[in-house]
Amino acid sequence: MKLLSRVLKNALVLVFASGLTACKSTDINSLLDNSINSDLRSVQNKDRDQYRNPKETLAFFDLQPNMTVVEIWPGSGWYSEILAPVLKEQGTYFAANFPSDSEVKYYQRALQNYKDKLTTDKAFSKIRVSEFYPGSHHAIAPEESADMVLTFRNLHNWYMQRDNEGVENAFKAFYTALKPGGILGLVDHRLPELRHSAKAKRSGYVKESWVISLAKKAGFVLVDKSEINANPKDTADHTKGVWTLPPRLASGDTNTNKYLAIGESDRMTLKFKKPLAKP
Repeated sequence: MKLLSRVLKNALVLVFASGLTACKSTDINSLLDNSINSDLRSVQNKDRDQYRNPKETLAFFDLQPNMTVVEIWPGSGWYSEILAPVLKEQGTYFAANFPSDSEVKYYQRALQNYKDKLTTDKAFSKIRVSEFYPGSHHAIAPEESADMVLTFRNLHNWYMQRDNEGVENAFKAFYTALKPGGILGLVDHRLPELRHSAKAKRSGYVKESWVISLAKKAGFVLVDKSEINANPKDTADHTKGVWTLPPRLASGDTNTNKYLAIGESDRMTLKFKKPLAKP
């Protein structure tokens, strides 16, 4: 009888634990579904889901609603419209934007537009705006406070602006902000491995192997990679770089149908972790 009792007890524990896991999964799935389908998002932004795959991407990074999350350079707030509602009740969301003291007009304008956006809906009311620029502004969140750092299609900018050093400084800032065991989720335009990196520097595409090597140099461990955001139609050799493709369509009326048929760029999706102990 004692043996049977122990078996039943262990079985109940397993069932309870499985139930908690299922609830956790259901909660984040429901939150993501509600957020992604919300009227908070414009029709134009929703149209890009077919290329950006936000639910699958955030699930791959294992986003949870109680996390402290830092998004690097949120741009016009495409992902903010998804992340803010998910994190509002239990989590903390830092939007590491352009430096307020920047003399670059585009940065000034983009930062102000983003701040203006945050006043348009109460869903954005708890977003904390911090500042980031590789090499000068690294206080994206308090040291070792973040469960997750996310950067979407930004790394190529730091490479174009400041070469390898810009990317290395970015990874250092992310590493400092993350808790031990924290996750870095990265998406960027992917250059085929056989291409010449220096010649493609202004194209907006970067090699996946190069990104991984610099992340590891900063101390990160590659946990996994995904083809969620892959696009085999993209040859990554366009006359105006990645901006030739939608949504920019930088070539104007030239070959528009061709580029629309290709769709948005081929993208790497990489998941890194800050080790629990220093290597």
